[in-house]
Amino acid sequence: MTISPGWYKDPADPSTQRYWDGEGWVGAALPADATPPDGPPQPEPAAPPPPPVAESPIPSPGRVSSSRDGVIPPVFPPPQFGTKTGTGPGGGPGARPLPPGWPHPVPTTPVRPHGMPLASPGVRLGARFVDFLAVLGLNIVVNGWFVYLWLREFVPYMQSAFQKALDGGQVTDVARPAQLDGLFLVIIFIALGLWFAYEVPATAHSGQTFGKRLMRIKVVPVESLEPLRTGRAWRRWTPMALPLLLIPCCLIFFVIPQILDVVLILMDRRQRMAWHDRSAGTYVVQLPDAARSQKRGA
Repeated sequence: MTISPGWYKDPADPSTQRYWDGEGWVGAALPADATPPDGPPQPEPAAPPPPPVAESPIPSPGRVSSSRDGVIPPVFPPPQFGTKTGTGPGGGPGARPLPPGWPHPVPTTPVRPHGMPLASPGVRLGARFVDFLAVLGLNIVVNGWFVYLWLREFVPYMQSAFQKALDGGQVTDVARPAQLDGLFLVIIFIALGLWFAYEVPATAHSGQTFGKRLMRIKVVPVESLEPLRTGRAWRRWTPMALPLLLIPCCLIFFVIPQILDVVLILMDRRQRMAWHDRSAGTYVVQLPDAARSQKRGA
């Protein structure tokens, strides 16, 4: 296991702390409660060479050489269940303190883009659900006629195929309506166009769709609070929308990318960036409550 450089308590003397540069302890020891400097300590002045000494035995596991020459990285015994966090086996007096993050990684603090907290996965999912209902309503109004025409062809075809299967015949013998596939493609492209018109302009100019306004969250660029503009908003929308074109092949090809997008937000606890956030370099932040902001201003 590689231990990252930093200031840690000296396992040989828990009352002090020293700088570990990834290969060995360097610099003079500081008291354990002192605030160490940023980065490694200043190099110590060269000392006269020490007189020759007898070769020392190989350090036993758990002990660290205080010299950089021939140093062996600290080796700590495996943790035991029931011990306190940050102590060696048994957790009793004299137990050696472990470096931060061993054996588990140090919990990372979520970033605060431009001083604002990141939106939680639950709030983002709620905003996406509201946006889904809004786009669905637009499709019912605009795309409803084409869906009706498609169903008028699809339902009799499926009834004939099902009856053919019950009679022991081949389903492939049932003639497939000529307009079925064409109507389905029309429905898909109209749905994509409505989704684009609903989300991309709103995200480009204000960073908020209707669902995001309702949940008081906003999409912001990583580097500033400037608007995303159309090109960047389009890049952010594309990873979510393009799998919709795969629905004619199989519905699962559209569902799996959406699920993976949500899982990526849950896994990235520090930045909570989904796949479409990473493609456009954006964060989703939680805006302050309007009532609280007015109180503070008063």
